[in-house]
Amino acid sequence: MEEQAEVSKSNGKMPDTEVLARPRRRSFKAAYKKSILEEADRVKESGGEIGAMLRREGLYSSHLTVWRRERERGTLAALSKKRGKKPTKNPLGEENARLRKELASVKAQLAQAEIIISVQKKVASLLGIPLKTSDDDGSDS
Repeated sequence: MEEQAEVSKSNGKMPDTEVLARPRRRSFKAAYKKSILEEADRVKESGGEIGAMLRREGLYSSHLTVWRRERERGTLAALSKKRGKKPTKNPLGEENARLRKELASVKAQLAQAEIIISVQKKVASLLGIPLKTSDDDGSDS
């Protein structure tokens, strides 16, 4: 009997009782927030009930508190702030960091090559082996 009453209430269909695995966070646009705050201010001034407006809109009093605080700070952009992952880094900054790392690596290789060359010069002078200089062009004239 009870099931028949539920079915007849919903026009012949059973109500959807599926629970979502992961609930979606609600987000509100800046224009909506602004209109709600204006309405709340009007209701407050006329002595009306803010609670009735909140129930009608499906909001909590904490929404109003946070939105008013943001409005007082004058951060209209904060009224519509995005949640979640931040945008990626600046591509120029990433390239700059990559080039700095590459420069440090090349400097280390240069320092190592200079040490090797100085050791080769010392060994050549100890053994009496003449080294070609940059003034020598390789010809015997």
